[in-house]
Amino acid sequence: MSQADGLLKLLENGQDNALLRFGIGSALLKEGQAETACEHLARAVEHDPSYSAAWKLYGKALAELERNDEAINVYERGIAMAEEKGDLQAAKEMKVFLKRLQKAQESS
Repeated sequence: MSQADGLLKLLENGQDNALLRFGIGSALLKEGQAETACEHLARAVEHDPSYSAAWKLYGKALAELERNDEAINVYERGIAMAEEKGDLQAAKEMKVFLKRLQKAQESS
């Protein structure tokens, strides 16, 4: 049983919160299942819009799927939330990822 499978069992048993959804999304992304990871990471930020790590990983998953416009939007929203929360390191990291995506968009 993979890590994602174990976490999905918790979800099936009625638990549902930002941390669990983040854990599922992270495990799925590591397993190469970016599409499904995105679904869980979107739910994580719905549960807790101030969850900076979830925004960052959500943007990464979208970028892996080459859904760059969506990833840019997610990073912009994540940066705003992180700055509002005072999580400056997460905001700084997302700004780097955002600039890379924007440069890639410009050169294509």
